[in-house]
Amino acid sequence: MSRSPVPCALALGGDLVPDAVNVAGGVIDPYVRPGISLVEKLGQIFSALATSPLTSLDVEVHGELNDYDVSVLKLAALKGVFTNIVSETVSYVNAPLLAEQRGIAVRLLKDDVSEEYRNVITLKGALSDGSQLSVSGTLTGPKQTEKLVGINDHALELPIEKHHVVMLYTDRPGIVAVYGQKFGEAGINIAGMQIGRLAAGDQALSVLTLDSPVSDELLDDVRTAIDADLFRQIELAEV
Repeated sequence: MSRSPVPCALALGGDLVPDAVNVAGGVIDPYVRPGISLVEKLGQIFSALATSPLTSLDVEVHGELNDYDVSVLKLAALKGVFTNIVSETVSYVNAPLLAEQRGIAVRLLKDDVSEEYRNVITLKGALSDGSQLSVSGTLTGPKQTEKLVGINDHALELPIEKHHVVMLYTDRPGIVAVYGQKFGEAGINIAGMQIGRLAAGDQALSVLTLDSPVSDELLDDVRTAIDADLFRQIELAEV
């Protein structure tokens, strides 16, 4: 793949055209471009998992991506964060303004070192209830598959799809069978699953990939059955 910069162009609505420009002023290198979609989706996942409004956001870029101008990734993160939580259409032009209006401090942090993957991008934020939240993703393989690789301290590796459910619960025998049966009886197919935990008997984080969305009634049923501390359905908008 050529890594020479692509021509500058700007969509009328303030969005980026696939082979186009960073509205912050620089050109987007082809090596950076696949990360734009990934980071937008990480932003949507972040806002779906947040337990209260965001007060500050760090967009951390780890790895060789930092050989290039990655400022567009900060815009992509903001666009993703606001996409499903504001009534207006969110673009690369108005996303920074939305953050400013809400008093959200935003930083782009760069580190040339990435231990597990060639590149990892992490959105790390402080929330108004005093909690912290981080979501990490990467691109893998020749097809640059978008993967979710971390939520807070829980490591995992799961392709990012349209329908996900994220559950945090106390790890104990038989819990997977409980929610597996609940979804199965409702005709919801679990297409993929990753479970991360820090130690046996500690809290486990389970991320499911589903073939279809889940009703609020079923979500409440599963949440109660497993006594989940956190339970979120994530429906990703097109990017």
